[in-house]
Amino acid sequence: MKTIYLALLLFCSSVCMAQTMEVNKDIQVKKLSNKAYAYTAWSEMGSWGRVGSNGLIVVDKGKAFLIDTPVTEEETMALNRWIKSTLKAKIVRFVPGHWHGDCVGGLDYLNKQGVKTYAGKRTNKILKEKGLPQAKCSLADSVTLKLNNMEIQCYYLGGGHSTDNIVVWIPSEKILFGGCMIKDAKASSLGNTADAAPLKEWLKTVCAVEARFPDAKIVISGHGEVGGLELVKHTQDILIKNQN
Repeated sequence: MKTIYLALLLFCSSVCMAQTMEVNKDIQVKKLSNKAYAYTAWSEMGSWGRVGSNGLIVVDKGKAFLIDTPVTEEETMALNRWIKSTLKAKIVRFVPGHWHGDCVGGLDYLNKQGVKTYAGKRTNKILKEKGLPQAKCSLADSVTLKLNNMEIQCYYLGGGHSTDNIVVWIPSEKILFGGCMIKDAKASSLGNTADAAPLKEWLKTVCAVEARFPDAKIVISGHGEVGGLELVKHTQDILIKNQN
């Protein structure tokens, strides 16, 4: 028990002490490893007020893979400039976790920049139906993309926060991007459920995430602080509570 407690303490310390950088007053970036950076972009979201949304940047040998964009094109442009100037990398590939604006707000801009954009087939279908910009490529339910020799694994495991949400796994970094399907440690509710799958399906999906990625060291939710697999357990608890 003491060993487990010490391991958790060391993990929490490493995440909390991770180097944080400021892009501008609305965007902060936290270094997770030599090749991975989590960013938080703050935007006004109607009745929800000013909300911080998370994304992930994976960098290798001058190339960058972006997972989720900020809500606005202007913020996406600012993040892109920062990646070029600070990380000395060019965004070459992009995938969103689902179709909402806090994932695809900068998709049209990235398309115009010549970035190879991907989205789950359900995400592209919804974007098309709503008359929104689509990714250039539609993904099957389980796909491995590459950034040089790094694997970026995308999985659709079922509906959750939205019916199309995917998770992204970076095996070399042991990083799981759960997006808005996964709630942060401070969350006490499910947040925006306007486009959510039935809660029983959401819970089943989160259980599938837990079973598939037991080796995840870092878990990134759509909003809030980065954590570990405890975020998956916490999400399960909230879902179970809301079904009672």
